[in-house]
Amino acid sequence: MSTSTALPESHPRPSLLPLLVLGQGRDLASERGVECPGDLPPASDPDLVARARAAKAALGDRVFVLGHHYQRDEVIEFADVTGDSFKLAQQAAARPDAPWIVFCGVHFMAESADVLTSPDQTVILPDLAAGCSMADMAAISQVEDAWDDLVDAGIADRVIPVTYMNSSAAIKGFTGRHGGTICTSSNAKTALQWAFDETGGVEAGGKVLFLPDQHLGRNTAVRDLGLSPDDCVVFDPHKPHGGLTPEQLRDARMILWRGHCSVHGRFTTEAVEAARREIPGVRVIVHPECQYEVCELADEIGSTEAIIKTIAAAPDGTSWVVGTELNLVGRLRSMFPAQKIAFLEKNVCYCSTMNRIDLPHLVWVLESLVDGRVVNPIVVDPDVARWARVALEQMLALPGGTSKD
Repeated sequence: MSTSTALPESHPRPSLLPLLVLGQGRDLASERGVECPGDLPPASDPDLVARARAAKAALGDRVFVLGHHYQRDEVIEFADVTGDSFKLAQQAAARPDAPWIVFCGVHFMAESADVLTSPDQTVILPDLAAGCSMADMAAISQVEDAWDDLVDAGIADRVIPVTYMNSSAAIKGFTGRHGGTICTSSNAKTALQWAFDETGGVEAGGKVLFLPDQHLGRNTAVRDLGLSPDDCVVFDPHKPHGGLTPEQLRDARMILWRGHCSVHGRFTTEAVEAARREIPGVRVIVHPECQYEVCELADEIGSTEAIIKTIAAAPDGTSWVVGTELNLVGRLRSMFPAQKIAFLEKNVCYCSTMNRIDLPHLVWVLESLVDGRVVNPIVVDPDVARWARVALEQMLALPGGTSKD
């Protein structure tokens, strides 16, 4: 993905930053394309903090700012609510009096908020290039082609799609059209059990097409539902028929999409073993988007919300190594100073797309609203939104359907 920020020669060039920031430049060749007019100082400039406070105060209750757990601290400071993606989308829907929802997260999260909010509300994503590598590993054309392969194999009538919240609105819409449900990492077990029940059960040959994170699907099926790793096959959209034979598809119970989180997929068994050698009595807690082998070695597995709650409930002085995004791990150290908290990997591992939402972009959208301009609105196609809502409402109908991811 390109991060070029070319500026006109007459414009003073800012100091180089690792992420695309607000300026006169543009990067329309990036994953989603972005154009950010304006002239703002770097996020570390104290004046920028004052400008954000002034703009937010001027807007008052007309704006509702949502901040995902993986956002930078300088952005979280201005969030009215913090949480994971589904919690934030629910919070947006619960504030119908706010005409503007500024979602400090990534593209699929803003889409979900647009699906769940009223037509009178506008969801804004401060940087349109803030995507999600996992969500982008399942394009709607690929998924439609994969379903055709399942039809050709004669099994589509026994397959229920279950799609992780971390997916595009188009994939959620596909799931709704085919009678499936959305899940979070907290309620994936419930969603999978429902899907198998809908097809008559595992013993009757029922199957799940799990999108787009293979690791969450495998961990849930094997660790929580008691299936064997041999019951799982990985569908690779870049290979004919997913790289699978009709027999493999017919024998499988879990058809896992070949997708993963670029952050959680980096954690290794070697890192877990090194932590146990180096930190006496350490507890290892990881996100279920991690590889199956890593989860097998961990003491605890949990969503972002679950990780926070688990560490909050632990006795003072407990040593933890945490396998999730680094912004959250750093914030956990500040939140729980009585605990000893370390990052699982030696290599720093931020979510680069999540970090595109910086203070310059936030100030830009807030000041634009003060001036009467709406920039970077997220609008989901009405037909896609209708079917995506069907899938999301099916999740809400599950036992514990409001669980967070």
